[in-house]
Amino acid sequence: MSDYPIQHVFEVPAPPRRPDDAHKGTFGRVLIVAGSRGMSGAAALAGLGALRGGAGLVYVAVPVGILPIVASIEPSYLTIALPEDENGRVGGKAEKILDELIPKHEAVAIGPGCGQSTELTSLARQLFASVELPMVIDADGLNALAGSGDALRAHAGPRILTPHPGEFARLISSDVKTVQANREELAAKFARDNGIVLVLKGQGTVITDGERLAVNATGNSGMATGGTGDVLTGLIAALLAQGMSAFDAARLAAHLHGLAGDLAAAELTKPALIASDLPRYLPAAWSQLGDAGG
Repeated sequence: MSDYPIQHVFEVPAPPRRPDDAHKGTFGRVLIVAGSRGMSGAAALAGLGALRGGAGLVYVAVPVGILPIVASIEPSYLTIALPEDENGRVGGKAEKILDELIPKHEAVAIGPGCGQSTELTSLARQLFASVELPMVIDADGLNALAGSGDALRAHAGPRILTPHPGEFARLISSDVKTVQANREELAAKFARDNGIVLVLKGQGTVITDGERLAVNATGNSGMATGGTGDVLTGLIAALLAQGMSAFDAARLAAHLHGLAGDLAAAELTKPALIASDLPRYLPAAWSQLGDAGG
């Protein structure tokens, strides 16, 4: 690592501006590909994260069988039905639909609650390589990329990967113990080698593009519960859609996400905190940021 000095970054980036004469198109369109039978909540949480992140329009594309469930959770995002396989996961026929949909948006996220299948692995890898828009890859999207080797270096647009230590260990063919003992070094090397931004989640979430590195100071153990990462995925995508760079969007999202968790835990306690609390506390987190509405 001595041959590749890393600039440590400490300040939180300024949020996107919100001019008074703006309209919903001003703040970008987010497309989230998520969910499967039994995992409708992941899609909804990602959609809520994007809405609370300030995106003008949020579209949640899910397998057709769970669309009514996802649509009923929150009326403020739009839902898109995708073909599904026999197990209720996004099917291979979705590729043509997504190829037509994606260019109509400013940012894309894929992975929360998608499950794993051969068709999904192929779809996720194809989108990772070809989509020119900024893209966030989380959860089963990351599992689809594991084992793809040098193919991770070939992508047409900005990419943000958001693994927890276990997912990152799979991406680098290592183990969780090694990852946790060398979080900053391994994260920076992976980001640099593949030309991506990595958000290595956990206590002291590491955000790096291989040249710069930040360690997030917000968040608490109450957030160690299913679904919190889905909210973060949507939040990052919303900031990308509003024109932030990949590195800055990831840093600001991690800060706001953790701050919402801190505010929630202070009122609800850490044991009682659940993922759906985070979108409800994001407004207070934005307020504490100070200059989020000018």
